[in-house]
Amino acid sequence: MGKFLEDFKAFAMKGNVVDMAVGVIVGGAFGKIVSSLVNDVIMPVISVCTGGLSFKDMKYVITPAQAAVEGVSPEVAEVAVNYGMFIQNIVDFLIIALSIFVALRVILKFKKREEEAPAAPPEPTKEEVLLTEIRDLLRDKNN
Repeated sequence: MGKFLEDFKAFAMKGNVVDMAVGVIVGGAFGKIVSSLVNDVIMPVISVCTGGLSFKDMKYVITPAQAAVEGVSPEVAEVAVNYGMFIQNIVDFLIIALSIFVALRVILKFKKREEEAPAAPPEPTKEEVLLTEIRDLLRDKNN
């Protein structure tokens, strides 16, 4: 059992696993922000453009709800295809995908700029250092 726990600890503390965990947590928070953007900002504007109709209210009723008649029939729930929720989820997905795409483009641009930064010149080799010293000594001797 001790070896199992040691192996699990080594696995869990690897950089990739920790990075993935952080990514999942940040992604969850990012998803909430984007969902709020869609539900609280974008969809009300679309609702105004469509004459006050909300996507969430769009549905095709197959069997309407029926109230219970005392002693005769039980209450029957409405059976409907909620295609408006499907449209809402598609809009959510497209906005989340667009947001992630834009964020990744920005990150890749910054990464590319870091790669393009000029590297420091390499250190001279021992031979070059020795030859430079000899040259300087000869110059000093001649002056």
